[in-house]
Amino acid sequence: MEKYRATIHGNIIEWEGEAPAELGSDRAVTVDVQVVATSRKAKRSSGKKMAQLMTKIAAAGGIPSIKDPVKWQSEIRRDRPLPGRD
Repeated sequence: MEKYRATIHGNIIEWEGEAPAELGSDRAVTVDVQVVATSRKAKRSSGKKMAQLMTKIAAAGGIPSIKDPVKWQSEIRRDRPLPGRD
Protein backbone atom coordinates (compact mmCIF):
# COMPACT_ATOMS: atom_id res chain seq x y z
CA MET A 1 0.00 0.00 0.00
CA GLU A 2 1.42 3.37 -1.07
CA LYS A 3 1.21 6.44 1.20
CA TYR A 4 0.86 10.02 -0.01
CA ARG A 5 0.62 13.25 2.02
CA ALA A 6 -2.21 15.65 1.20
CA THR A 7 -4.63 18.10 2.79
CA ILE A 8 -8.37 17.79 2.25
CA HIS A 9 -10.38 21.01 1.82
CA GLY A 10 -14.03 19.96 1.74
CA ASN A 11 -14.11 17.55 -1.22
CA ILE A 12 -10.82 18.74 -2.74
CA ILE A 13 -7.45 17.05 -2.17
CA GLU A 14 -4.37 19.29 -2.21
CA TRP A 15 -1.24 17.17 -2.63
CA GLU A 16 2.02 18.03 -0.91
CA GLY A 17 4.33 18.05 -3.92
CA GLU A 18 3.14 16.57 -7.19
CA ALA A 19 0.09 14.36 -7.30
CA PRO A 20 0.93 10.67 -7.78
CA ALA A 21 0.88 9.87 -11.50
CA GLU A 22 -1.11 6.65 -11.03
CA LEU A 23 -3.95 8.61 -9.42
CA GLY A 24 -5.01 10.43 -12.57
CA SER A 25 -8.21 12.47 -12.62
CA ASP A 26 -9.78 10.07 -15.12
CA ARG A 27 -10.11 7.14 -12.70
CA ALA A 28 -11.69 6.45 -9.33
CA VAL A 29 -9.49 5.02 -6.57
CA THR A 30 -10.64 3.71 -3.19
CA VAL A 31 -8.67 5.21 -0.31
CA ASP A 32 -8.49 5.01 3.48
CA VAL A 33 -8.11 8.41 5.14
CA GLN A 34 -6.33 8.95 8.45
CA VAL A 35 -6.70 12.42 9.96
CA VAL A 36 -3.22 13.52 11.07
CA ALA A 37 -4.11 16.96 12.43
CA THR A 38 -7.11 19.20 12.09
CA SER A 39 -6.31 22.52 10.47
CA ARG A 40 -8.05 24.44 13.28
CA LYS A 41 -5.64 22.94 15.83
CA ALA A 42 -2.66 23.55 13.55
CA LYS A 43 -3.66 27.20 13.01
CA ARG A 44 -4.12 27.76 16.74
CA SER A 45 -0.73 26.29 17.62
CA SER A 46 1.06 28.24 14.87
CA GLY A 47 -0.65 31.41 16.13
CA LYS A 48 0.73 30.82 19.62
CA LYS A 49 4.18 30.16 18.19
CA MET A 50 3.99 33.35 16.11
CA ALA A 51 3.02 35.38 19.20
CA GLN A 52 5.97 33.92 21.13
CA LEU A 53 8.37 34.79 18.32
CA MET A 54 7.01 38.33 17.99
CA THR A 55 7.39 38.85 21.76
CA LYS A 56 10.98 37.64 21.52
CA ILE A 57 11.72 40.06 18.64
CA ALA A 58 10.13 42.96 20.55
CA ALA A 59 12.14 42.13 23.70
CA ALA A 60 15.33 42.21 21.63
CA GLY A 61 14.51 45.75 20.45
CA GLY A 62 12.84 44.89 17.17
CA ILE A 63 14.41 44.07 13.82
CA PRO A 64 17.74 45.91 13.50
CA SER A 65 17.52 46.32 9.72
CA ILE A 66 14.25 48.30 10.05
CA LYS A 67 15.25 51.76 11.26
CA ASP A 68 11.82 53.42 10.91
CA PRO A 69 8.96 50.88 11.30
CA VAL A 70 6.23 53.30 10.15
CA LYS A 71 8.14 54.17 6.96
CA TRP A 72 8.94 50.48 6.36
CA GLN A 73 5.27 49.50 6.71
CA SER A 74 4.22 52.26 4.31
CA GLU A 75 6.77 51.10 1.72
CA ILE A 76 5.73 47.46 2.05
CA ARG A 77 2.05 48.28 1.61
CA ARG A 78 2.78 50.36 -1.47
CA ASP A 79 3.55 47.08 -3.29
CA ARG A 80 -0.10 46.06 -3.26
CA PRO A 81 -3.35 48.00 -3.00
CA LEU A 82 -5.33 47.44 0.18
CA PRO A 83 -9.01 46.50 -0.25
CA GLY A 84 -11.27 49.55 -0.22
CA ARG A 85 -8.35 52.01 -0.17
CA ASP A 86 -6.94 53.83 -3.16
